[in-house]
Amino acid sequence: MARGPKKHLKRLAAPKHWMLDKLTGTWAPRPSAGPHKLRECLPLVVFLRNRLKYALTYKEVMSILMQRLVKVDGKVRTDTTYPAGLMDTISLEKTGENFRLIYDIKGRFAVHRITAEEAAYKLCKVKKVKLSAKGVPVIVTHDGRTVRYPDPLVKVNDTVKIELETGKITEFVKFESGNLSMITGGRNMGRVGVITHREKHPGGFDIVHVKDANERSFATRLTNVFVIGQGNKPWISLPKERGLKLTIAEERDKRRNAAKN
Repeated sequence: MARGPKKHLKRLAAPKHWMLDKLTGTWAPRPSAGPHKLRECLPLVVFLRNRLKYALTYKEVMSILMQRLVKVDGKVRTDTTYPAGLMDTISLEKTGENFRLIYDIKGRFAVHRITAEEAAYKLCKVKKVKLSAKGVPVIVTHDGRTVRYPDPLVKVNDTVKIELETGKITEFVKFESGNLSMITGGRNMGRVGVITHREKHPGGFDIVHVKDANERSFATRLTNVFVIGQGNKPWISLPKERGLKLTIAEERDKRRNAAKN
């Protein structure tokens, strides 16, 4: 009989987007319970050790975090396996660096550096709108935040801009055709494009059609679409590919040209 939460994760069972090699050990860091799901997060140890190469071992990551040098969304985090996820900001004040966790076109978390001004806010997708105790209206966001007394026009699937210092909503953008969105799941993960059309399927999955800046259209489920800007202007900076997926042939040509130059 299993008693209590699982504490281990085999390396081969770890999410592929962490890009851990098979042969370095049997185990992978199991993310703690937190605001993002196990398979949709990046533990701080993987970010600091495997992405930024600021540490060589788990123990070195622990000593960095225990000096209270790393902030996630403006709060010091000392848990090595804290699950940072989509749209979270990670700040290292010692080096003066700020990062936002955001998908590249291959569906992996890119090391995306941002300015200190941009690190002061984040975008959150609204998952629920409800009345809590004593009839207080609240919204619940994709990263587990509960915000009281939101604007009455904010509905499920809309995106709110949250100021990290206060936790207050400063702006919001509706889930509507013509707004810029990022795909956060499925085969098109990491692509960015403008919503063109939403197909409603009562009892099934609503399908959203999106067109990217190269005029290529694709469709995905409604749950995978995260609005990131009003019109075609993003509210956050995007990684270097800017969410444009290339075909295999275009990728090959790009690699060849880079090799020539």
